[in-house]
Amino acid sequence: MSTPDAVVVGAGPNGLVAANLLADAGWRVVVLEAQDEPGGAVRSDRGVHPDYVHDLFSAFYPLAAASPVIRAMRLEEQGLRWTHAPTVLAHPLPDGRCAVLSRELESTIASVAGFAAPDGAAWEGLHRIWRQVGDDLLGCLFTPFPPVVSGLRLAARTGPSAGLRLARTMLLPARRFGDEYFTGEGGRLLIAGNALHADLGPESALGGGFGWLMSMLGQAYGFPVPTGGAASLTRALVRRLQARGGVVHCGRTVTRVVVRGGRAVAVRTEDGSEVPALRAVLADVPAPLLYGRLLAADDVPPGLRADLRRFQWDFATVKVDWALTRPIPWSAPGAHGAGTVHVADGVDELTRFGAQLAMGRVPDVPFTVLGQMTTADATRSPAGTESAWGYTHVPQEIRGDAGDDGLRGLWDEREKDVVAARMEAGIERLAPGFRASVLARRVLAPPDMERLNTSLVGGAVNQGTTNLHQQLVFRPVPGTGRPGTPIRALYVASATAHPGGGVHGAPGANAARAALRSHRPVLAARRLRSRPFR
Repeated sequence: MSTPDAVVVGAGPNGLVAANLLADAGWRVVVLEAQDEPGGAVRSDRGVHPDYVHDLFSAFYPLAAASPVIRAMRLEEQGLRWTHAPTVLAHPLPDGRCAVLSRELESTIASVAGFAAPDGAAWEGLHRIWRQVGDDLLGCLFTPFPPVVSGLRLAARTGPSAGLRLARTMLLPARRFGDEYFTGEGGRLLIAGNALHADLGPESALGGGFGWLMSMLGQAYGFPVPTGGAASLTRALVRRLQARGGVVHCGRTVTRVVVRGGRAVAVRTEDGSEVPALRAVLADVPAPLLYGRLLAADDVPPGLRADLRRFQWDFATVKVDWALTRPIPWSAPGAHGAGTVHVADGVDELTRFGAQLAMGRVPDVPFTVLGQMTTADATRSPAGTESAWGYTHVPQEIRGDAGDDGLRGLWDEREKDVVAARMEAGIERLAPGFRASVLARRVLAPPDMERLNTSLVGGAVNQGTTNLHQQLVFRPVPGTGRPGTPIRALYVASATAHPGGGVHGAPGANAARAALRSHRPVLAARRLRSRPFR
């Protein structure tokens, strides 16, 4: 391949989306990935048991299903197939009641109305708002800030008064959102549980809006999974890129972005070789790592370095994968067909969990987000069994243990086993007999996750808090909310950029489009076009 027009650092979903868009525009693109396989946090393996497929990190993809960027790539032409569990999400309670989110609106309405009759109409009203503004709202989220076109459409559609009310609703904490819209617990559980897919506890501003967004995405698109495992999505992105002449090199760790005359001109890899970039370098790397490790100190303005010291990671994550000999024996019938199950005894339990995290204490009763992958995709394990996983959050900096086991964040085998046992106790309480069905288990603590993907710093799966103070023009630091950097031709293409975490490709797409818009050919580039790249 001749000298690349662009080098993309990192073959996560954002890096691969960016590379595909540049290749669509005719650019020669090389992607360099430190791991031995592409995908970043979109990977799967058979490491728990040879007969079971488990997703290493992310697993369900409502944002990918809704993303105009992903949809426009027509990845089905590259072999990608989506599949769904019978229902989207369930939140069972110890008394046998269960809040169920379904792609069928009437089923969801009936479920929340089962907790309190008026709540069915409340859910229908929230869905009506989504039908009116959902497309424009997603347009605002998935485009660079400020979202001029989608924002103007949204304003015209709602009008000033309704627009202000919608903005207020989106900023509500999940608890307040639930109090304003529901009289029973069902709707409140769905909103608050979905908010904690990020690091937004029931009392966090924006939690209600995020929980509503995730609930409506589930209502409209479901929580689909790629048939055969998360890696199927990555393989489709790679195949599409390769069909357009792009190249992905794995096992190539980038150690430096080379800057000359204030412009990114190349990257240097661990073996000392230099890969030139005629037009741009796009970094699917967390901003603190890009500015703190890959750039020379003199290339980073002092004010930016100061801002990055205030950058806040999201909660750390502990993830457990199980190979089960049978489906999980939930006491609540509504949980059996759900792809995702929330394990917590109620909103107050979620508040308690969030408060312990805020105090730097490992929760004694974890909130577990659980995936029933064979329920969603029958190819994941033998018939009559279940490939399952669960994750919970722990503090980035552990000051103590809310339980009696003296956890300190050493993350040795004992500490991993303790947290896994706490998660399993919560599941066993709602599904007696669960533990007896465990054939094999894998526990990934925060250091394990970072070892498998250096972008997951401390096990932070969203590459930075979702809280309001680090969104929009404050992500990753106060500025424009756009992917450009102080170095010409260098762009942030990771989830540390607006709009943040989730597999939707927006940060990568925004970076690619910024590079395409700002490119100005230089005479030197023409002289380098024929130089071979190896």
